[in-house]
Amino acid sequence: LGDSSRWPWWLPLCPQCPTSLLPTPQAAFAHLALAFRCDMFTLQQRVLVEKGARDAAEENIQEELGQCRAALERLGQSCANAGCKETLEQLQHNLAVLSAAVERATSAAEKLGAVHQEARMSRAAEVMVQHVENLKRHHMREHAELEEMKRLIQQNSRNRQLAETQGEVGSATGPLPLHR
Repeated sequence: LGDSSRWPWWLPLCPQCPTSLLPTPQAAFAHLALAFRCDMFTLQQRVLVEKGARDAAEENIQEELGQCRAALERLGQSCANAGCKETLEQLQHNLAVLSAAVERATSAAEKLGAVHQEARMSRAAEVMVQHVENLKRHHMREHAELEEMKRLIQQNSRNRQLAETQGEVGSATGPLPLHR
C-alpha cells in the first residue's frame, strides 16, 4: 500500500512510541481508503511488471545453470582419469542440488511475499475495524444526546402545559398568593 520507502503511518514505529504521535483511526481510515484506491488504479500494471521481472530472473538463473551443465559436459569429455571424473560427477550432483534449492527459494520467496501482503491487509483491516468501532461509539453518544434532548423537550412541554393549566385556574379564583 502506497510508498514502501516511507514508514507506514498507520503502524507504530516502535512499542516505546507514545500513542499521541499516532494518527486517529478516522485519519488512518481516510488515508488507507485513499491508498487502496490509488493502489487499485495501478495494480494490474504492477502485477504484470513484477511477474515479468520474476520470470526474467528465473530465466537468467536457468540459463546460468544450463551453461554450468554444458561446461561440465565439455570438461567431462576431456577428463580421462578417474579422480577427475569423480569430481565432475560431484559437481553435476551439486549443480542439481543447487537447481532444486533455487526452485525452493523461489517458492519460499513467493510465499513470504504473500504472508507480507496478508500482514498488511490484516493491519489495514484492524484500522477499518477500529474506525467502525469509533463510529459506533459516536453514534451511540449522539443517540443518547438525542434521547436526552427529547426527554427535556417533553418535560419542558409538560411543565408549560401544567403552568398554563394552573394559570387558567388561578385567574378564575384570583392571583395566587406569594409564599415566603
